[in-house]
Amino acid sequence: MTLVGRTRARAVETLTLDSPHNRNALSAALVGELADTLTDCGKDAGVRAIVLTHTGNTFSAGADLRDPPPPDGLVALLRQLVELPKPVVARVTGHVRAGGLGLLAACDISAASSAATFAFTEVHTGVAPAVISLPLLPRTDPRALARYYLTGERLTAPEAARIGLITTQGEDVDEVLAPVLDGLRRAAPQALAETKALLTAKVLETFDRDAADLTALSARLFSSADAREGMTAFLERRDPEWAV
Repeated sequence: MTLVGRTRARAVETLTLDSPHNRNALSAALVGELADTLTDCGKDAGVRAIVLTHTGNTFSAGADLRDPPPPDGLVALLRQLVELPKPVVARVTGHVRAGGLGLLAACDISAASSAATFAFTEVHTGVAPAVISLPLLPRTDPRALARYYLTGERLTAPEAARIGLITTQGEDVDEVLAPVLDGLRRAAPQALAETKALLTAKVLETFDRDAADLTALSARLFSSADAREGMTAFLERRDPEWAV
């Protein structure tokens, strides 16, 4: 079963997360297939830019609790998005939760419809937004992240744009993205690659410095008693025992 759809129009390759049974959760299989597809796109001279989008009403529900990717696998995918020598643009028309927000932050440009919602739900399942912080912390308002990391509150699309979680938003995301994609199509491939490298240098410094520590933190938290209770409660659709 293919979990990532592919289409191309005027040198823009659209990759569509298509795992409706788990709301495009980041399973080991989805992470692996997306990584392989990005590798192909990176080598293809016919691809000027990449749009990352989704089927259904959820861009990504975060890590698949039944089949989670290894933390180092998710780190590798996020770094691949940042390092890819072609711009990656996220197109969001639905909900984004937890690990899915790491994908948005790793993209160069992220656009959402006004109906999209966002939340860092990790604290409600007994873990922390560890590895996704690698692209998030350098690109997002730190005071806002402190609030939304700690509370798990839901953000609207305008609020997500205000704090830098996404680049832009509007009622019709395709209208919002039209001038973005037009600009990318008019740009020279080498110029895009070198300009992206300038923009991502500080983000990659964060990966170099913190990836090992945050991967270890993620693995430790996911194996904790709190995580077992939080994930069981989530799957059973009840409050965890610590909720008051």
